[in-house]
Amino acid sequence: MEDNLPTMNKKMDVYILGLSFDYHDSAAAVLRNGLVIAAAEEERFSRRKHDHRFPKRAIRFCLQRAGIDETQLEAITFYEKPFLKFDRIVSSGLKARRSAKSKGSDYLKRVLDLWMHGGKFDALPRISDFLKFPLERIHTLSHHESHAAAAFYCSPFDTATVVTMDGVGEYETLTVSIAKNSNIERLYSLHLPDSIGLFYSAFTAFLGFKVNEGEYKVMGMAGFGEPAYIDKMRDLIRTTPDGLFAVDHDYFDFESSMDMPFSQRLIELFGSPREPESEFYVFPKGHIAIPGSKEAKCSHYADIAASLQKRIEELFIHIVMHATKLTGIQDICIGGGVGLNSLANMQLQRVLVGGNLYVHPASGDSGGALGSALYHHHVRLGHPKQGLPCEDVYLGASYTDEEVLGELRHNNIQTYSLLNDREQLVRNVVDRLIDKKVVGWMQGRFEWGPRALGNRSILASPMYKDMQEIVNVRIKFREPFRPFAPSVLEDYAHEYFEIGKEINTTSSPEMFMLAVAKVRAEKVGLIPAVTHFDGTARVQIVSKKTNPLYYRLIEVFAERTGVPILLNTSFNLRGEAMVNKPYDALETFYWSEMDSLALGLFLIDKKS
Repeated sequence: MEDNLPTMNKKMDVYILGLSFDYHDSAAAVLRNGLVIAAAEEERFSRRKHDHRFPKRAIRFCLQRAGIDETQLEAITFYEKPFLKFDRIVSSGLKARRSAKSKGSDYLKRVLDLWMHGGKFDALPRISDFLKFPLERIHTLSHHESHAAAAFYCSPFDTATVVTMDGVGEYETLTVSIAKNSNIERLYSLHLPDSIGLFYSAFTAFLGFKVNEGEYKVMGMAGFGEPAYIDKMRDLIRTTPDGLFAVDHDYFDFESSMDMPFSQRLIELFGSPREPESEFYVFPKGHIAIPGSKEAKCSHYADIAASLQKRIEELFIHIVMHATKLTGIQDICIGGGVGLNSLANMQLQRVLVGGNLYVHPASGDSGGALGSALYHHHVRLGHPKQGLPCEDVYLGASYTDEEVLGELRHNNIQTYSLLNDREQLVRNVVDRLIDKKVVGWMQGRFEWGPRALGNRSILASPMYKDMQEIVNVRIKFREPFRPFAPSVLEDYAHEYFEIGKEINTTSSPEMFMLAVAKVRAEKVGLIPAVTHFDGTARVQIVSKKTNPLYYRLIEVFAERTGVPILLNTSFNLRGEAMVNKPYDALETFYWSEMDSLALGLFLIDKKS
């Protein structure tokens, strides 16, 4: 499973370490001469989902993977400007106090306490102390500069229109830039309190999900509803002629609330918020629920989610089309957490004419670690953009079969099969998938970003209608309405989904499970377990070049069944980070009702 790095003359090499932490999804990434050697979120090592703490484990991994220590680093970069962010937070708190918002004083007190006693002021000294690294060689840049650099420099484009969107960085919530070679020029931006990311998060909270974690659940819920409230959504967030938007702040509190980002007026407009963890009923389209019933409430919340999603898609198109008209460049790079909205990416792809779309696979805050390092290499040091800094997203840790065996012995696991080679592994796993078994699949280096792309995945056949509920309820312990991704071989994607026949394997969002596509009507019956309620699927196109083992697994499944697709979901249980080490995989396997586990060349079947 371990692949060795080429031996290079380290005296000639330039290493840059990029970091992000203190908000959510802390991460580290290391470059060697502009190429990505390793990148990983801290949560993969700490097992704390969305871990925001100082990424000491991720740092150690990146340096170890690069074969260096901190003395060989040319520079360390941090993904935002802490003092500028603090200035915005205090300004927002004071503004709220002056406007007599009841929460303003409490908010300011809590934030000041967090910054004074929570260590947020000393981000750069903490880096310096941990690595014994000179403070003057630790460089900061703005939050959205980090997002823009991650999006552009990891794309295959020489020039591009770059759009970044998230909740908020220091002050900015959206930026539009023009990128050419070693330069990214900011054209214009939007500041708090107008934020497409916080607007979506406010409704995430209203619909009973956790902010900065449950936004993708809102996307899943949207598939069960109709955009019945789209006119209300358009009133709440209006487009403006300059390609931006304006939020009606009578309904939201983005500046002085850490807990409740919407006001009483939103409750008066849409009714009571959904109770967290309350049951969500799935019912057929066109079903008329009895007023006041639980089904009617579920339908109401699904319609809110569908209306929200439709409005976000309209805003995506409005923002990007205006930006490309201004720059004259049709190739688009998207950065920032809003770029993870796969439904909006689908709609954006449909309207692009003469250009391609690239969305950074870790477009949230974790991606800022890599973006800050790339920005320093290209913009500040002036190195031109040449090719791709990374050819795939498998940038995390891997483990040898000897390490797997050691873990099996340490945990006194004696019943397993050690297969002769990868081909025998593939054929044994396919046997189980066809037999309606659910298989944990841990192979090679783990993925960069929030999506499981075939190295840390839970796999099943997409051909059984009840498989979605089996995996959701018995394996993942999560809401039964949540959809799963189809992993499809690149040559067959257009046959099963409404996407173009020609796929750019270095830029298409479908390569990273970042876009949704309609399942072709004649294929729905073949893959019911990965077809969402609304007839769509969040597709992952699998390339033989970037993941030959996973490609071969799907290829053999296709030889046996005629269907070149597997159901793929992340290898974790609800509320947990994706697995990293063999122990993590074993623990997750035995705590769930997974049937089999493939760890390198080892295959374990659960007997009871």
